[in-house]
Amino acid sequence: MLAPLGALTIVVLLAAILSKRMSPLVALIVVPVAASLIGGFGLHTGKFVIDGLKNLAPVVGMFVFAILYFGVITDAGTLDPIIDRILRTVGTRPTRIVMGTTLLALLIHLDGSGAVCFLVTIPAMLPLYDRLGMDRRVLAASASMAAGVNFLPWTGPMIRASAALHVPISALFNPLIPVQIVGLAFVFGASYWLGRREEKRLGLTVAGGAVALPARALSDEQQALRRPRNFWFNIVLTLLVLGTMVAMGEKLPPALVFMVGLCIALLVNYRDVDMQRERIDAHARAALMMAGILLAAGAFTGIMQGSGMLRAMAQVAVGFVPPGMASHIPVVLGVLSMPLSLLFDPDSFYFGVLPVIAEVGAQLGVPAVKIGQAALLGQMTTGFPISPLTPATFLVCGLTRVDLADHQKFTFPLLFGASLAMTAACVALGLFPL
Repeated sequence: MLAPLGALTIVVLLAAILSKRMSPLVALIVVPVAASLIGGFGLHTGKFVIDGLKNLAPVVGMFVFAILYFGVITDAGTLDPIIDRILRTVGTRPTRIVMGTTLLALLIHLDGSGAVCFLVTIPAMLPLYDRLGMDRRVLAASASMAAGVNFLPWTGPMIRASAALHVPISALFNPLIPVQIVGLAFVFGASYWLGRREEKRLGLTVAGGAVALPARALSDEQQALRRPRNFWFNIVLTLLVLGTMVAMGEKLPPALVFMVGLCIALLVNYRDVDMQRERIDAHARAALMMAGILLAAGAFTGIMQGSGMLRAMAQVAVGFVPPGMASHIPVVLGVLSMPLSLLFDPDSFYFGVLPVIAEVGAQLGVPAVKIGQAALLGQMTTGFPISPLTPATFLVCGLTRVDLADHQKFTFPLLFGASLAMTAACVALGLFPL
């Protein structure tokens, strides 16, 4: 009874989200509550939900304050000198331009927002590409690779994986740091190759003179928020926040680290109380939207686990997995995770599919943290910039004026290659048994 009901719940959830008949927030609440009532759990449903919310509270807190922190730091203009320096340095050599695009996208994506990354990177670099006649697909691909490999603790996939599996973010992220370095090496290597290929195509084999690009225009409102005199303070503060979170993730909750960091950033950059309130209000919408989805996901996972539906489905699925293949589940998922981004949006995969895979793995002796790490190597990380299920993909195509099919065909092998390189690194480093 429980296994079929759980399977039906997940199918209905995926159908509701993928067909866009319900928003993820609504589907993650309505579908499991209805399933629990149909299963005869009655008032116990409330306890399942509360248990799920309790498990998720630290993750939600970290995400909200991370969004607010990076929003305030960006408002203060901390990244402005870095962006301007990159634009001055790349000159007119395609290799430098493509690698500069990758570096710029990597830095902008520190806030975890793919949309912001593309909105800043592509308009800043597009004049150079057009002036030299470079392929705009290269611009779309280099920005996509940088954003895709940059899965940080406060990015959506990492937070979803932690929430769905009830695994601390530090346990997921810290072992993946060297793996991410391998992914970044692949991305910059691919960017260099793309640049060299453009040089040969255009017949540009030597560096040209600097192109005088118009200065990036800031609105009066943006200019009023800039605090150039606090540049080095904000840089050091950000490094301290990130370093503390990585080094002491087991002792200090990441939410507390970002809370304190946000307070310091506000007090130093915007001492006026009204300005502090305005900065929080300016970024509250993005933080609240994701927090709402995460709390709804807590209700979903709480019901699926508390009712026993997840365990029942896993017990049925275990019978179809040969015992000798159990240890290979992380490697297989790591290889498939990026293409799965074309089939599942992040909410339906991380909250609907991943818990079932993790439960199957658990019953075969595979830790949930390994399943989560495997998913993060591609599912809506390297996969999101070409997935038709994410708005960021259409933003890339719109800003570069590249057809979606052309962007996917050109960029898919590069993003899939990055995912495979990171999977291989996990095997080489002993994170995944082969």
